[in-house]
Amino acid sequence: MEAGAPEAGPERGSSWLPPLWQRRLLFTLGAALVALAALLLAWAADVATTTLAEFTDGRLWAIFIITPLGLALCTFLTRTVFPGAQGSGIPQAMASLHMENPRHVNTVLSLRLTFGKLVLTILGLLFGATIGREGPTVQIGASIMNSLTRLEVMRGREMQRVLVLIGGAAGIAGAFNTPIAGVIFAIEELGHSFDSRYTAALLGAVVVGGITTLLFASHFYAGGYVYFGTIDASMGFGIAYAAVVIMGVVGGVLGGVFGRILALAPEGLPRIMGKFALRFPVLFAASCGLVVAACNYASGGTTFGSGYGPARALLHGDVTVGYAFAALKYIALLGSYLSGIPGGIFSPSLGIGAGLGFWFHGLVPGVSLAAFAMLGMAGYFAGAVQTPITAAIIVMEMTDNQHMLVPVTATALLAFVVSRLICPKPVYGALAEKFLAAIEPASPAL
Repeated sequence: MEAGAPEAGPERGSSWLPPLWQRRLLFTLGAALVALAALLLAWAADVATTTLAEFTDGRLWAIFIITPLGLALCTFLTRTVFPGAQGSGIPQAMASLHMENPRHVNTVLSLRLTFGKLVLTILGLLFGATIGREGPTVQIGASIMNSLTRLEVMRGREMQRVLVLIGGAAGIAGAFNTPIAGVIFAIEELGHSFDSRYTAALLGAVVVGGITTLLFASHFYAGGYVYFGTIDASMGFGIAYAAVVIMGVVGGVLGGVFGRILALAPEGLPRIMGKFALRFPVLFAASCGLVVAACNYASGGTTFGSGYGPARALLHGDVTVGYAFAALKYIALLGSYLSGIPGGIFSPSLGIGAGLGFWFHGLVPGVSLAAFAMLGMAGYFAGAVQTPITAAIIVMEMTDNQHMLVPVTATALLAFVVSRLICPKPVYGALAEKFLAAIEPASPAL
């Protein structure tokens, strides 16, 4: 058997196709379905964000009603109808890779939960939450691929792990239109014990997902294949690298604090707040909604959603976003995630990072706003998620810029080191351990 085609139960013959080729075909079809699901969520997220913007145009005060009630509703539905759908979705996928009982995996990666994740993420964006769709896409992608284990030729715990890993990678690739980053993220974050025998299956699935994205992106996804468009930015060596130090330290500190808060919540919140969150989760979500609404109102409506628009504007040299954007986006993202609704932190983190770059642009000679925004995106993302290689690759792919590879990578690595001093346990790993302990207490820690 060749690399990339792991064993999955007994090799039983088929009247139409050998088991090995059946698995290859299913890998291909599954990856294509994940890419289509990612594109569908991207389109629906754009519609939800646009609908909210149009409704609140001239009546921004309405978000003080819409957002608290909406987050309360999403939290109620998450806890009562779709338990396990809360948060990013990446911790659920990570936890499933370490579960020993395949039935337990199905509790966090079911098609029913996939539907709930999809609907609730869209509702969260419609109600003005500061969330992204990339983390949910990982859980959706992993769930789609996990559903293939119902077929005899795809059974077996090891095969299930491979399918989850492939689904998560294809989800990232489809969500951001970044196939290389999808592979890197799967290896760097999802698959800490990644087996090189599965490289071919992983790469093949992501390639299929990338091709599917290319074929349908113009119909589903307004950004085309390059997420932020081609960014013309570069840096010389020497004094310009002071920008690397600045954004690496700032991104690492703020990202580390953010990750530590999420990893400890709700038990680690201040005593009164933590008790309130545990005893009255729906009311706590409404309170978080008020904070998110206040940030949206103070920013003129620029902080809700993923932050794609402001980040793209900064990368293209538009300075109208304002200095308050990064701070307000940071608080709004914390409030949205702590509320317990489904939603990711990937793209909001990139928006925050671009806003941080805006704070310091002009401080270092020879470093443009676009370059500072790219460094800020990589620095804050690496600080918050603690995946420096993914951070660097994803920024490069989303901006179609190879000139900034060295400074962007250096910024991400520095931010990672600084963040680890503040938040020793990566946020996704800490959250995954909570899911694992709740569902399969006997499993070893991640």
